[in-house]
Amino acid sequence: MLFTTLNFFFFFSVVLFFLWLIPGKYRWGILLAAGFYFYFCWEPLYTIVLIISTLIDYFCGVRIGKSQNPGERRHYLILSLFSNLGLLFIFKYLDFFNASLNTFLQPLNIIYHAPALNIVVPLGLSYYTFRKLGYIIDVYRGNLAPEKHLGKFALFVSFFPAIIAGPIDRAKDLLPQFSRPHGFDYSRITGGLKLLVWGMFKKIVIADHLATFVQAVYNHPRDFQGPDLIIATLFFSIQIYADFSGYSDMAIGIAQIMGYNLVDNFNRPYFAASITEFWRRWHISLTTWLRDYLFLPAAYAVSRRIKKDRLLKIKAESWAYIIGIFVTMLICGLWHGARWTFVIWGGLHGLYLALSFAARKYRKKWRKRVYHPLPPRLKSLYKSIQILFTFLGVSFLWIFFRANSPADAFYIISHLLEGIGMSPVFYKMGLELYISLASLGLLLFIHLIQPHGGSRDMFAQRPPVFRWVMYLLLVLAIMNLGKFKEIPFIYVQF
Repeated sequence: MLFTTLNFFFFFSVVLFFLWLIPGKYRWGILLAAGFYFYFCWEPLYTIVLIISTLIDYFCGVRIGKSQNPGERRHYLILSLFSNLGLLFIFKYLDFFNASLNTFLQPLNIIYHAPALNIVVPLGLSYYTFRKLGYIIDVYRGNLAPEKHLGKFALFVSFFPAIIAGPIDRAKDLLPQFSRPHGFDYSRITGGLKLLVWGMFKKIVIADHLATFVQAVYNHPRDFQGPDLIIATLFFSIQIYADFSGYSDMAIGIAQIMGYNLVDNFNRPYFAASITEFWRRWHISLTTWLRDYLFLPAAYAVSRRIKKDRLLKIKAESWAYIIGIFVTMLICGLWHGARWTFVIWGGLHGLYLALSFAARKYRKKWRKRVYHPLPPRLKSLYKSIQILFTFLGVSFLWIFFRANSPADAFYIISHLLEGIGMSPVFYKMGLELYISLASLGLLLFIHLIQPHGGSRDMFAQRPPVFRWVMYLLLVLAIMNLGKFKEIPFIYVQF
């Protein structure tokens, strides 16, 4: 039941009807039933997995909150971590692990053969696993009181706008909202509808039209030359942004219409002037989760160990951060899927970020001596060049993310500059090309004029006539140019 289908809008209308009909203190029950029904429509059998894992984490959270014994609290934390990561490993990584281990052992003449289970990964598993892990770690750290209401905790895990592909909200932000009264608020509802329309425009007008060309090239890269490969790579950079940020905007808008606030997940990432800034703007809920629950604890642990070795001449904190950045991004890549292409993609981003961190002192000196004395126009030109190079660098790494195999990725990279002249496939796109370019122009225009706060207030500072013209353009584009086929969102598979 995709957000862009009539089935979903019928389902959402029924949910809204009951939410406004039933008293506020019982709304959690309607939302909980809606969440499980929404998930059941995707994966009937794996709803059992969702229920069991939710019960385990609820029990562990309550026990951690009640116990004053550090050892007992640690045991319940380990039980939660083991159950969550165990399910994630079995469903998502077991076949990948067995196949990779067999590949590594073959040159050593060691026979390791485990039958492929070909298990279908439950939709949203990575997202609701991280959501529950964040909750249990916060309870263990004493940063959050455990939720004693089983229904509201289950609702936190299964909240239907975000269960399939995020955002990954923190318990401290979302759980309290299920106990607050939510009256009719015109501005909140209209704001949510605008986000819903904006997200739908990005998905079915921009992303799905670009997908036609990207899929043709990346599924058979050896049939194409350099210009096709370059254009497909640049188009995929826009496609994945429009697709994923479109989903996030729709999820945030749907929640806002019902009276709940989800965290922003994107902030114009392709306007970033560095790779570090890009990751502050891209998939924000995931990057902040990795920072708080993985990177910072790992960097602290590494730093403590390094400080014991007096032979090191480099500052311990630098090594700790560099190692922590690289390992975190490797895990980030693996989180996206059980494929070596994702691992390579994450590792290269980790290398980008580690080099950026290692060179921070030199950049600071350069900015002080060269950049700051420049006149304003040259500063703007320099920042534009930074943005362009960051976009090209990120787009280059998207090759590994999109390629079907490492061999395809390396083929594409080695043939980017082969062939001359304009791409023949680019010409054959016809109407698809004009729709894509026009919609990209509108996307760029809106991003240039929107405030830095994000998509929630895209046109807040604009005159009413301008706002309504833009709303009309978006609606007309969706109605006349949108692809209403059930094309899954890219990040739903993760």
